[in-house]
Amino acid sequence: MPRPFLKWVGGKGQLVGQLIERTPAQFGAYHEPFMGGGAFFFALYRAQRIRTAFLSDINTELVDAYTAVRDETEAVIERLAKFRHTEKFFYTQRKRNPWRMIRPNRAARMIFLNKTCYNGLYRVNSKGQFNAPFGRYKNPKFRDVENLHAVAKALTNVSLQNESFNIVLENTRPGDFVYFDPPYVPLSVTANFTSYHRDGFGYDEQVRLRNVACELDQRGVHVMLSNSATEVVRDLYGSHFNIEQVLARRAINSDPNKRGKLSEFLITNY
Repeated sequence: MPRPFLKWVGGKGQLVGQLIERTPAQFGAYHEPFMGGGAFFFALYRAQRIRTAFLSDINTELVDAYTAVRDETEAVIERLAKFRHTEKFFYTQRKRNPWRMIRPNRAARMIFLNKTCYNGLYRVNSKGQFNAPFGRYKNPKFRDVENLHAVAKALTNVSLQNESFNIVLENTRPGDFVYFDPPYVPLSVTANFTSYHRDGFGYDEQVRLRNVACELDQRGVHVMLSNSATEVVRDLYGSHFNIEQVLARRAINSDPNKRGKLSEFLITNY
């Protein structure tokens, strides 16, 4: 059965049970515009809840890796077979320009770096270059042939798009189900949000996301959204949506003190 083939910051692997419990009993197509590691999608697939799905993300290399695993599975696996888990090989691969590679090689590189870097932290610098350091794992499983085949099968009839979250306005129909898992509002930011800006997803983007969620609600689309348990988020969604506080475990963070269980909001319109 398929599982995420990449580790991802904010991944929902520890929360999928709670998400599935709160999934609409009936829905049409499934949409996930911040797909990341895809933990919720794969969980719904394993539960046989997926008929049609639209997955998208603004991260071009991420969407490209999903596409390669789906369409060129064997080539990705063959490339991974040539990789070696050594510090020297890691930094050699990290230094390479992925956009000078063919797609399956680019995907294999991303999987390898993701599985062998420090704490599975996908991180790029201002030039878009991967810059997470080597992680000293004893035996990382970066060539999981069985899971890559399962993932490819799960993605067979899935639409994969390199787009911003507002693509859901073009793809959804009444009765569909959309799950948003955006970059979270930082816990330390005050309610006026004067200085918040993370990975280009600042307060204006949070407002735009809320407006998209409201438009989907008006169209008769089921909406679920995760975000931090802050007053800023409550102010954004409290008058239009149901807000529930849940506990989520965070295993990936550059700061070890910020790993562990944290409260967050689960927001729905049903």
